[in-house]
Amino acid sequence: MSRPGTAIKLLIADDHPVVRDGLSSMFAREPGFEVIGQASDGGEAVRLAETLRPDVILMDLRMPGMDGVTAIRELAERGSSARVLVLTTYDTDSHVLPAIEAGATGYLLKDAPRDELLRAVQATARGEAVLAPSAAALLMSRLRSSAPGPATATPGPLSQRELEVLQLVAAGSTNREAAAKLFITEATIKTHLLNIYAKLGVSDRAAAVSEAFNRGLLVPRTPR
Repeated sequence: MSRPGTAIKLLIADDHPVVRDGLSSMFAREPGFEVIGQASDGGEAVRLAETLRPDVILMDLRMPGMDGVTAIRELAERGSSARVLVLTTYDTDSHVLPAIEAGATGYLLKDAPRDELLRAVQATARGEAVLAPSAAALLMSRLRSSAPGPATATPGPLSQRELEVLQLVAAGSTNREAAAKLFITEATIKTHLLNIYAKLGVSDRAAAVSEAFNRGLLVPRTPR
């Protein structure tokens, strides 16, 4: 994770040299970013991540040899501190869900505007989940379709673990910090957050916290 005031170290993994060079040139022109390596497939991305120790890996999904999802899973198994922001042209459930489940911090499409991509990398470096609108809608739809129907249950209340996660989020913890405090993985934190969003009918962290306070699920701390 980059320290305040230091450049975010980036590793770009994509099998198209033109894409890698284009992204490298874009970030090179922006203050606060440093591209420290390029990889043409998932296997090379994993090897470079171990030696270069980037803060964020921009990961394509479809690559020859080791694909992006396999690389994300391998990075997680090796305990890599790098956060992965998927940057791809695919937003179907067969791509989004496996990537998030494997441990990706964010999922963005290649047609995203430049400023959106820059903000997404910054958010990813902070450990915040970043999702393209189409990917977020797909995940929300999947969660709602798999939830019990009205005849058996109603959305909410949150489970004890979900409340613990939301309390930490409300206190300003990143996904990584919350995971460390609860002794679970970042991927599990993300799953809990998606369940919280579905139960509260919201689409992001800030809205979840606000709605939880509105429903009395969270109580503002009184100053001592």
